[in-house]
Amino acid sequence: MDTIESGVEPTVERLGRVKPECFGSLWSEVGFVLSICMAQLLTVCDILSLLEYFVSGFNVLVPSVVFALSIPASSATWPTSAFSLVVSCFLLPFGRLADMHGGKITFVLGASWLVVWSVVAGVARSEIMLDLARAFAGLGPAAFLPSSIMLLGSVYRPGPRKNLVFSVYGACAPLGFFLGIFFAGISAQILSWRWYFFTGAIFATVSLVLAWVCVPSDKEGRAAYNIKMDWPGAILILSGLILVVFSITNYSNAEKGWRTPYLPITFSFGVALLLVAVWVEGWRATQPLLPFEIWKVPGFVSVVAAMFVQYGGLGIFLLYSTFYMEGVMGAGPLQIVAWFTPLFLGGIIIASLGGFVLHVVPGTVFMCVAGVAWVVAPLLFALMPNGATYWPFVFPSMIMATVGIDISFNISNIFLTTGLTKKQQGLAGAIINSNMHLSIAFFLGIADVIASETRGKGIRFSYKCVFWFEVALATVALIIMFIFVRVEKAKSDLTADEKVNMLHRERVMSTGDPVGAHRER
Repeated sequence: MDTIESGVEPTVERLGRVKPECFGSLWSEVGFVLSICMAQLLTVCDILSLLEYFVSGFNVLVPSVVFALSIPASSATWPTSAFSLVVSCFLLPFGRLADMHGGKITFVLGASWLVVWSVVAGVARSEIMLDLARAFAGLGPAAFLPSSIMLLGSVYRPGPRKNLVFSVYGACAPLGFFLGIFFAGISAQILSWRWYFFTGAIFATVSLVLAWVCVPSDKEGRAAYNIKMDWPGAILILSGLILVVFSITNYSNAEKGWRTPYLPITFSFGVALLLVAVWVEGWRATQPLLPFEIWKVPGFVSVVAAMFVQYGGLGIFLLYSTFYMEGVMGAGPLQIVAWFTPLFLGGIIIASLGGFVLHVVPGTVFMCVAGVAWVVAPLLFALMPNGATYWPFVFPSMIMATVGIDISFNISNIFLTTGLTKKQQGLAGAIINSNMHLSIAFFLGIADVIASETRGKGIRFSYKCVFWFEVALATVALIIMFIFVRVEKAKSDLTADEKVNMLHRERVMSTGDPVGAHRER
């Protein structure tokens, strides 16, 4: 139903709760949600989303791979960095492609691509082959991450059912992180490191098959939107992001830090390209990748800004808590898996329960609660005394971390997809995932700089400096949420398209000029 007459609140309330018409049965809907959630299990940019599996887990596996393929220490981070770099930088172009051709085809092709290159990574015989396989594999999540959000945002209208589905989707993030480090630990200690990639390929295959069978086609009607690729903007943004992210993430591995000539050159050139992209997108492009009008959506800027800072803290927490537990507390791979269990279980419980209350309590309240929890999580690591044990510090930190990220992740996703029209849902998915992955890459790079510069006083001291930096980031996010973020209850409501159509009709009735009203629309 494209349009609902104003004032019919019972109808809107009912539609926000019932199964969407595109599903012939409840089982087809379950298969659809499961296929999207399987994708979510596979990757976080290091650390949350589909990247959850392939990044977070790979950090545990790195030592085994480095030894098996005789990778020098200076190149040890490239198998992880290559994957994250490609995912982070290609999300916006693939989001536009999803808006052009439909979310299902983009999702299926992305999952298929990930299956192929995961197998290639599993059979790699050299460092170069593994690096290339990881880089090419990153194109898969770059395609299906925005399209997965697009499909969920397009199929479900505002209301309790959408809240529940997005909460289930959000619960798969901590599950994906847990599975990543679990299978990485099993592969490192019991099996072969190659089985980490083969297992990931199996998960991707399951998601691919479910998507092919259960995801409804959304290609019909896309031509009417007349969406086109903004090639100048895409090339400028893509090139600029690659250079900036590359320079930041490679500082700690460069021989002389920022004094290494190629780092300031690539960073400066990347920033220059992004500035040119802003000019092209704002004043020259007819269909920019990031239309300026999206920033006029009430609350859009504050939510994106708060989550950008918070996601950066998430990347730091997941990586450096692993480093701290292993390097300072002496935990082995499988023990680290066990210590992360509260993050996994708490995430599932909190995200699932959130689906039943988000339409009752204003989102602003939840965002502030999440912000406070996210300050406490790294603070416990920063204050942890030498010789501390798991239960007094690590356990409550994991609980606070899952409260912090899972609540804000779900609310921000629902808010952003609800605020944009159906033809912009691919853009919504790209913004959500770009915000996450670029934030993690950016702030994790700064964290690496801090750790590198303070390592002379011992790894424990350097890790604590990083955690204090994360506390500062979480505090900034909390301030933004407390002062600027205003998110209402996620109750049943008109969709963004229906609100636009209603405004259009009101202008026609008031002006009597359908052509002029259409032009404004």
